[in-house]
Amino acid sequence: MDNVLYAALLDTTKLTEYLGYLLYAALGLIALWGAFCVIMLWRRIGQTRFRSEDEQTALLDQLDETLASGDFDAAAQICDADGRATPQLASLAIANRRFGYAKVRSLVTDRFQRDVLSDLEYRLSWVDTVIKSAPMVGLLGTVVGMMGAFDKISGGESVEPTRFAGDIRLALLTTALGLAIAIPLVLAKASINVRIGKMEDLVGAGLTRFFDTFRRVQGTSSEEGG
Repeated sequence: MDNVLYAALLDTTKLTEYLGYLLYAALGLIALWGAFCVIMLWRRIGQTRFRSEDEQTALLDQLDETLASGDFDAAAQICDADGRATPQLASLAIANRRFGYAKVRSLVTDRFQRDVLSDLEYRLSWVDTVIKSAPMVGLLGTVVGMMGAFDKISGGESVEPTRFAGDIRLALLTTALGLAIAIPLVLAKASINVRIGKMEDLVGAGLTRFFDTFRRVQGTSSEEGG
């Protein structure tokens, strides 16, 4: 009878051990994916926004001067040489200027929302998923560890504490790892949201200035054409 109980106890120990390895691996993969998403978001925002308003203003000054002279091709070349959001959206407006001011502005606004903001929101949703899933996997580890410990306790009248110390360690460690993954990502997400908000404000201000010049130049071109 004792041999049967010991065999069952050994099987439970092995099962808990294997599940523990799987949970550690899952938490490691979740942490790597979360870090990757955060890094990609930071890089994407850095590629999209100007570092300062003065830097954007310098480009817009050059663009205003070129547009005022009626040289749309030169203005398009200035925009195409810069991969950030404001000049790329300005280039889109210049390329579609034949449709008129109102339609072009609507097109640019829609493209900014779809290609820039929606892309960032999609990437940020993965960070949200990691923030939610890491503690849940940690909680699963807690449940597995406690089940293993209770199985050992119920398997015999007297069980040495060292027999289920590994299960308790699994329960506590997976919970701690889940929280350790989620907490920094919560802070990173808050920082990313601030950067997205600043980028949106800066691009909005830049496009407002660009369209003031664009409407004036379009009006002048229309009058000359008429």
